[in-house]
Amino acid sequence: MSIEVNGIAHIQLTVSRPDVCLPFWEQLCHFMEMKTLIKSEEVLYCIGSRTGILVRGAPMENRDIRFNQDVAGLHHFCFRAKSVADVDGIHEFVVEQLKAKIIHGPQQDAFAPGYYSTLFEDPDGIRVEVNHVPGQGHFGGKGRLADGGKGPANIFNEDGLLDQ
Repeated sequence: MSIEVNGIAHIQLTVSRPDVCLPFWEQLCHFMEMKTLIKSEEVLYCIGSRTGILVRGAPMENRDIRFNQDVAGLHHFCFRAKSVADVDGIHEFVVEQLKAKIIHGPQQDAFAPGYYSTLFEDPDGIRVEVNHVPGQGHFGGKGRLADGGKGPANIFNEDGLLDQ
């Protein structure tokens, strides 16, 4: 037996500097048309756009431990945008309003046909991507997972998904 899930309900992040990170996340979530449901000095929970983002301060004894995307755990997560223009709009907002560290600005990527994304960090270094993939991506047309597609790749690099 299997089920098809309906996306991710929420993501919870733990930050070392809630005084800086919570305002960052609240502004970002509001820009993405989410609403604040819970707000205190240590916790922020925004919902809408078919998801939820909960951000909380780490316990005081752990606040000197910085996020590291190269150890086991979260590397980054990605919001799905409805259009290329939305990716461009998020990028402009995080540069101009949030002064986020930009890993890469809006660009095409070889991961999927039409894949377009931007990647940035919150004040604690948690990486956030926003992307747009037209149509059904890998599930439609000539996609790898479409009927008659190539199926799973065994190589992923700057040239995209490849077969060895």
